Amino acid sequence: MTLLIFGAGYSGKAIGQRFLQEGHTVFGTTRSPDKSKALAEIGINPIVFDGQQLSPVLLAAMETTTHLVQSIAPGADGDPLLRLTGGDLKTLMPNLEWISYLSTVGVYGDHNGAWVDEETQCKPVSIRSKERVEAENAWCAAAQQANVPLATLRLSGIYGPGRNGLLNLAQGTARRLVKKDQVFNRIRVEDIACATLFLAMGKADGIFNVTDHEPAPPQDVVTEAARLMGIEPPPELPFETAELSPMARSFYGENKRVKNDKIRALGFTFAYPDYRVSLEQLWTSEPLQE
Repeated sequence: MTLLIFGAGYSGKAIGQRFLQEGHTVFGTTRSPDKSKALAEIGINPIVFDGQQLSPVLLAAMETTTHLVQSIAPGADGDPLLRLTGGDLKTLMPNLEWISYLSTVGVYGDHNGAWVDEETQCKPVSIRSKERVEAENAWCAAAQQANVPLATLRLSGIYGPGRNGLLNLAQGTARRLVKKDQVFNRIRVEDIACATLFLAMGKADGIFNVTDHEPAPPQDVVTEAARLMGIEPPPELPFETAELSPMARSFYGENKRVKNDKIRALGFTFAYPDYRVSLEQLWTSEPLQE
């Protein structure tokens, strides 16, 4: 298996590492030449991709690719890879067998705290979520044209080593925002990686929510992290009066509980099913290490 990851950032890098552990060849793109060294150090073959053109090195990697993961967010002009390939994937990737598109649970929009699953109608609110829905549809069309299975992974809030509430508390950036009845799902980056490999091995086709089991109020997660650290949590701040960026505030405009039954029914097991298990593991294994 030769895996090509478009956008080997936080999640993409974890996916690459998981595939490497199984002995597969992995290529990963990055916008920054400076980040290429970090990818190479963990065994991922780095390729600089600026989103505007396909270099000879990238085209050569695409020719050998059997499994593709697209992790780059779309923009106003659509998905960068589909734009550059014209949606004709097989011409540049003749050996392609399986595609994964990393999307977001933001495509569901606001459901007033109700449960949603893969059959729930998407009603995106933010511009970025509307762009995601358009990108999902475009990838579905491209995969059908190429006659290749496509697994669309709708991810919830991503965290893990180097990016979590424990570090936020230690760095003094954590806040305990409270909005009545607000909940969020979350997902450990390692579970994203394992889910991607699991679906790739089965050449799964369809939409899959990759998220934890327990949607919870954000302030509860901060409180639990503080408990593990043996410190007092920051004071509660009413959402209505808190100073937030427009993007941060927009997240609170969507309230839903996301089910993950579909991927579990295939036999996948989440290593970190809820934030308590996950924070405990982070605290005991490498406390405050980035």
